[in-house]
Amino acid sequence: MDDELARRLVDQAQAEGVQLTGPGGLLGGLTKRVLETALEAEMEDHLGYERHDPAGRGSGNSRNGKRAKTVVTDVGPVEIDVPRDREASFDPKIVRKRQRRLAGVDEMVLSLTAKGLTTGEVQAHLAEVYGAEVSRETISKISDRVLEEMTDWQARPLDRVYPVIFIDALFVKVRDGQVTNRPIYTAVAVTTEGERDILGLWAGDGGEGAKFWAQVLTEIRNRGVDDVCIVVCDGLKGLPDAIETAWPQAIVQTCVLHLIRQTFRLAGRQHWDAIAKALRPIYTAPTEAAAKERFGEFAQTWGERYPGIVRLWEAAWADFVPFLAFEVEVRKVIFSTNAVESLNARFRRAVRARGHFPSDQAALKCLYLVIRSLDPTGRGRQRWTMRWKPALNAFALMFEGRIIPNNP
Repeated sequence: MDDELARRLVDQAQAEGVQLTGPGGLLGGLTKRVLETALEAEMEDHLGYERHDPAGRGSGNSRNGKRAKTVVTDVGPVEIDVPRDREASFDPKIVRKRQRRLAGVDEMVLSLTAKGLTTGEVQAHLAEVYGAEVSRETISKISDRVLEEMTDWQARPLDRVYPVIFIDALFVKVRDGQVTNRPIYTAVAVTTEGERDILGLWAGDGGEGAKFWAQVLTEIRNRGVDDVCIVVCDGLKGLPDAIETAWPQAIVQTCVLHLIRQTFRLAGRQHWDAIAKALRPIYTAPTEAAAKERFGEFAQTWGERYPGIVRLWEAAWADFVPFLAFEVEVRKVIFSTNAVESLNARFRRAVRARGHFPSDQAALKCLYLVIRSLDPTGRGRQRWTMRWKPALNAFALMFEGRIIPNNP
């Protein structure tokens, strides 16, 4: 449809007082016309001759009127006339037998569910905006169709090597007799091409623990990941050992932001600004030796008042310093778990809208739908790849022979 035709249709609708959307609207009428035209074309192809064509006489099958049918579309309910044949052998593809919704409606339901809306809220939205009556059971069935897809996604083979994997967990509320906090474990990898690969979602039980992380990392390894150069994680006790068990050559990088947050938990609020100022020279130092010197100054200033902070940094030091071996541009992308935190922020928006979930599976389904709806334009993928190119070049030199580009 060209712009001039579209303009004429809109002008005519306005002149006749016809709304663009809603029952009896212009878009609904156009959708009806397009669907019925497509159905007539399918019928012609099925019978082998056009309407009123003498070639159809004595062919053994012919048109047998039409039947009315209402389908829910992106622009609301639309009543269409579906052609029939005498042998009842016509099986249309554009609107199949017993089909009551077009595919776009299912995608709309999945999109709304991904934003955290409950089945009742999705039902109310479709009724209010599109005038479509869709039951809660139907909405639930639509969203449940992604469960098989999610299972396949969770078990899919992974790349042989990843330069970097970020791991983190967020907590969701699940009603299991009573509402409790459950950790959802997430792993996000950077491929050798610089693309993001979300490796999976895992529902844990109780608090976040290194033992469960060990199971997750083992599963990732069993799905084909033989080598990882750097694993960025929080400072959870026992996690470096779990990572070393899965990939002995992997460098463990403690998230600097997590370390700073833990520092603030041990300090009085009145000292936060001063401590933050004193910590900055440590994690921005040009070398590990310089960072060690700055840390000595920090310990001398704050060690007597906050010995726990000093012990915290001393215990984490070996897993804190690896990123200091890289230039500033590379440090920016590996010094924290921001790559997975940005994903967790999207998760939290959907989780807050729901409040709590009836089961772990319901929580995983909601989060998977969030993943499914990420970056619809592809621009985020382009930005991600461009941001990682300098780091990949540095990794290729540091981990020579380990980072092998994927075969085209």
